Amino acid sequence: MKIITRYVLSELLQVFLVALSALTLFMLVVGLVKEAQQQGLGMMQILALIPYVLPEAMRFAVPGTMLFAVASVFGRMSASNEITALKAAGITPMAVIWPAAMLAVVVSLVSVWLNDIAVSWGRDGVRRVVISSVEDIIYGRLRQQRSYSTTQLSINVKGVEGRRLIRPTLSFQPGGSSPPVTVSAAEASLRADAAAGTLTITCRDGTVHVGDVKAVFPDTIERVVPLDTVSRKGSSSTSPSEIAMADFQKARAEQVATIDQFEQVASGKIAMGIITGRMEQTVPAAVEPDRQQATWAKSRLTRIIMEPWRRWANGFSCLCFVLVGAPMAIRMRNADFLTSFFLCFLPILLVYYPVFMLGVSRVKSGSLPAPAVWMGNVLVALWGLWLLRSVIRR
Repeated sequence: MKIITRYVLSELLQVFLVALSALTLFMLVVGLVKEAQQQGLGMMQILALIPYVLPEAMRFAVPGTMLFAVASVFGRMSASNEITALKAAGITPMAVIWPAAMLAVVVSLVSVWLNDIAVSWGRDGVRRVVISSVEDIIYGRLRQQRSYSTTQLSINVKGVEGRRLIRPTLSFQPGGSSPPVTVSAAEASLRADAAAGTLTITCRDGTVHVGDVKAVFPDTIERVVPLDTVSRKGSSSTSPSEIAMADFQKARAEQVATIDQFEQVASGKIAMGIITGRMEQTVPAAVEPDRQQATWAKSRLTRIIMEPWRRWANGFSCLCFVLVGAPMAIRMRNADFLTSFFLCFLPILLVYYPVFMLGVSRVKSGSLPAPAVWMGNVLVALWGLWLLRSVIRR
């Protein structure tokens, strides 16, 4: 039995590692090209992104390559009558399937880890690389397209000479109730300070419009803005999808405290209105903003609770795919690995992913509990066990 186990694991690992390397490389290149196009990155920035984009590429590649390896190996073994020979020798097909299942468990745990670091460490690393290179990115964009814009800053120039911006027009959107600021100058320059996290914009000889107020400056003015406000990646995300697994307990406690705070403020306003006799403060409309904030905070709490379940479900899709792929490949007896893979993957594509996405959307809306994101995994696993039962009995 040990010989069979070593043989199956050796065949699976060879196909899995080769396919994983090829698919990861492809997805890595696609991810880097996408970031380079969106951010205007140079070669040094692209090279710096590789460690951070790699986990993102691998987390999508691992489940598919695990299914590909199982479909390829077991399809070939069945087509060459190796499974039939084992049955003739009195050995159950489980002797070749259980090593694949054990390997899938290990790969699933690795996939959970990849899902975690890809959305926490990886995305944050990409953001830091982009923000630290924002000066070069802006200059590169202005040389190529004569314009650069984010939600809070817009720059348009007539030309770029070295580090000088010729006849720039800069528009700042401070946000809130502050009026927009527009600066038109004869020339300007940018200087980023990564340590301080700021970008200094120096303008010479121009005009400033602050709302309806206009001022002329013949000399030099400077404006210092945070790097994350002028980067298209923005500041660190507060989305639950980018919280590290180790921080979910803390994030959940903080969100519960935030919800309590909003509800206490709303209750306090109503109580104060009753005490002071100002009944207009006790109507629902008076505390509607606080109620809306509490509702949004509850929605975010739901996503925080759901996210660990989703990552574990994503990771253990590898095991579910093996439970389906192995018996299907044995039943089809097809040595063509591409045919075996696509015939195994098509039902998964039509069943697993729609059910998984349905579970995620329902949990986010609050209509189902967080474990419902495992519906796709459970359905595929049950289907796989039924196929496995039929293979063993044949």
